[in-house]
Amino acid sequence: MKSLIKVNENDVRWVEGMTLSELQTRYKPKADITVYNGFPVTDDIEVQPGDTVSFIRRGEKPGPEEMKRLLVARHSPQIYEKVNQRTIGIAGVGGLGSSLAIALARLSVGTLVLADFDIVEPSNLNRQQYLISQIGSLKVNALKDNLGAINPYLKIEIHAVKIDGSNIKEVFGDCDVIAECFDNPESKSELVEFVLKHLTAPIVAVSGIAGYQDVEKLLCRKLFDRLYVIGDGVTAAAPGMGLMAPKVGVAAHLQANKILELLLEMG
Repeated sequence: MKSLIKVNENDVRWVEGMTLSELQTRYKPKADITVYNGFPVTDDIEVQPGDTVSFIRRGEKPGPEEMKRLLVARHSPQIYEKVNQRTIGIAGVGGLGSSLAIALARLSVGTLVLADFDIVEPSNLNRQQYLISQIGSLKVNALKDNLGAINPYLKIEIHAVKIDGSNIKEVFGDCDVIAECFDNPESKSELVEFVLKHLTAPIVAVSGIAGYQDVEKLLCRKLFDRLYVIGDGVTAAAPGMGLMAPKVGVAAHLQANKILELLLEMG
């Protein structure tokens, strides 16, 4: 079997002594950026079997197929293949859920299942990933539009419903990982308890992310075999201690990172 490398996601026969500069001259001579195994480089490196190389020209808008390849160029090798076939459920698409969804879209997960019954309101815009022009829209519809502008190859399933014990399995039963992103403590508890009792997917929840102080205390804790909780566990939203974009964003990206770890562990 011939040894291969990937050049802009196309299989190319590897030849001993082959270098990045030779590949650039052959496949994209006007490229300004070389991404080698997920990392931008400027040195002329001798490539090895199994390497992945992407050549990019600054300012050039690629066609649909090349665009799809370049979206994953900065991923480490094999990351894309492992996450692109997976489905993630997000329960609640407010500050946490909308930020989490964008992070997962940029990771090129295969499918996102979004569930939220609410609409975009002006008070949401201090921390949620929506636009002034989307006020009055269902959050799931608005977020689907925003995600499509970021990654048009992402599959998105939306449910404009209030999640409770009567529909959790129907909405999230096929997900590989479920993210709890509710504001309401009762809804949080109901979702976590149902998933642990009736489903097999791990769930990544959040608790204690209000305000702006002590961001370094936001940790990921494994509480049960399939339950992970992001946050400090105590700092709840209250008058004078609201939810703000920086800390919510940190929590959402910690949540995204744990989900990525779980997906990669699945093989």
